[in-house]
Amino acid sequence: MSSQATPAKKRSLSGIKPTGFPHLGNYLGMIRPAIDLQDDFEAFYFVADYHALTTVRDPQALRQSVYQITAYFLAFGLDPEKAAFFRQSDIPEVTELTWLLSCVTHMGLLERAHAYKAARDQGIEKDINHGVFTYPVLMASDILIYDSDVVPVGADQVQHLEMTRDMAQKFNSAFGGDFLKLPEARVREDVATVPGLDGRKMSKSYGNIIEPLLPPKKLRKQIMKIETDSKGLDDPKDPSTCNIVTLYKLFASAEELAEMEENYRRGGYGYGHAKQALFEKMDEHFAPYRERFNAIIDDHNYLDDVLDAGARKVRPTVEDVIARVRQASGLGR
Repeated sequence: MSSQATPAKKRSLSGIKPTGFPHLGNYLGMIRPAIDLQDDFEAFYFVADYHALTTVRDPQALRQSVYQITAYFLAFGLDPEKAAFFRQSDIPEVTELTWLLSCVTHMGLLERAHAYKAARDQGIEKDINHGVFTYPVLMASDILIYDSDVVPVGADQVQHLEMTRDMAQKFNSAFGGDFLKLPEARVREDVATVPGLDGRKMSKSYGNIIEPLLPPKKLRKQIMKIETDSKGLDDPKDPSTCNIVTLYKLFASAEELAEMEENYRRGGYGYGHAKQALFEKMDEHFAPYRERFNAIIDDHNYLDDVLDAGARKVRPTVEDVIARVRQASGLGR
């Protein structure tokens, strides 16, 4: 009886910028879905420290943030035996590929990037550094240098994949071959926008975040800052318009959610009660992850070992891709 070889897993690529401690939106929108892929894909994850340099000017803060992100992923279940987790800057070839892609990428494409268009619309494009303007090229290089098959993205990030495919096609066309693999977007349609403390999308730039691995007292203090309307304790309230309920829904059972919604409609139940219930559910959910995070965050030798092992794991792919594009473009012998 002939045996059939097991099909190779497709490769999934995800990156996260180290600009401070991850918040609840990062966890639900990117980190948890990315970790879930490690069983079914060959998963490559990188901490995008090159990207962080567009704004970060504190080297110690940048290095510490890399450790925080690494410990965060490990605390939530990243398995270094299954997935490669590494520093972007440990693969300097990504900057060489960025230059090669820059030489086939037209200015018009970069001017259509969301970040640049937003800055131009606000009249602040003169304040943008070159790194921000060419950010999409480095992002494309991040994807293409690992021969990525799929890249998980939110619906608002699909443009990055479209631009990446455009650059890869232009390079392949310019040098007459299939030197760069065209990746596919894996759009996470089911990821809802996580509201921040003020009701807007949770974002560090808005200063409205909840950091789930904070010590309980600090976590509770953040949750108590969620903005609500002015209805009093005895007033009936609409659970469908309350951000506390929206967040509670992410962690509560169907029965617990139904009970809170009934309390809202009946009255005699204040926003303070709802915030306390949200805190208790979040603290219960994140307590084991917090314990794991606290156990490893100061062990820089261990975290460096994980990052170094991840870089070694991806290096054969990187060397193959960079050799292809150098040969194709006429660099070297």
